[in-house]
Amino acid sequence: MKGMKTNKSYSKRLKLTKNGKILSRKPGFNHFNAKQSRTKQLAGHRGQSFTIKNKPKSHLLPFS
Repeated sequence: MKGMKTNKSYSKRLKLTKNGKILSRKPGFNHFNAKQSRTKQLAGHRGQSFTIKNKPKSHLLPFS
């Protein structure tokens, strides 16, 4: 059964909520966080609303 595949590297960066919203991590919080204040460190863990048009969404995440 051949068909479209989900782009795994792209899908790992996103999270689909129960109501169908797409959340992504804030950029710039992957490493070098030790010098930041604790509030800034924790701000990077909060999700950020992510908008994506339907055409790229269907190519990258066909089964979501």
